[in-house]
Amino acid sequence: MKKILNYFLIGILAFIPIYLIGSIVFFVNDKFSDLVRFVYGYYDNYLTTALIFAFSFLMFSYIGYRLSLGKSSIISAIDYTINQIPFLNSIYRVTKKLVNMFSGHEQKTAREVVYIEYPKEGLWVPAYVTNKEKDRYILFVPTSPNPTSGFTIIAHESKVVKSKMDIEQATSFIISVGVDYDLSNEATKLPK
Repeated sequence: MKKILNYFLIGILAFIPIYLIGSIVFFVNDKFSDLVRFVYGYYDNYLTTALIFAFSFLMFSYIGYRLSLGKSSIISAIDYTINQIPFLNSIYRVTKKLVNMFSGHEQKTAREVVYIEYPKEGLWVPAYVTNKEKDRYILFVPTSPNPTSGFTIIAHESKVVKSKMDIEQATSFIISVGVDYDLSNEATKLPK
């Protein structure tokens, strides 16, 4: 009976990733369906609804294209307008910088991942380099399993060990609580 229960639990655990992906797909599907129903309910015409979505797709694609070349006048106008609103401008500016950091858009320096000793000497955690000023690194240290939570620190370059992981690999490492570690040989090279 104990072996059967063990197999049952292993089977349940095997379906957790599938369940999570299914939940995300159903969530996105529900939100998209709600949006289509909202647009269709407002105009009550399939052709109008299809045209609105086609226009939206083309508009976002055009804005993305313009941003890849430099700047978009539409985004610049929105930036200017939001920057005139107290309090919201701070939230908007920070959110935009975070999105740009993770997407690589408008990134002047290469995004990099480093290791720092935390919470004490001899224990190493990955951190995202968010900025650099002379010999100081400004780092975001994410927490597992949610890489969007964490804290920001400033560390001298002598306290930082560079990693060959990119942002995506480090994020996967953090979300998987260390199970997905493509460059595990780096761990053996960290100072004791």
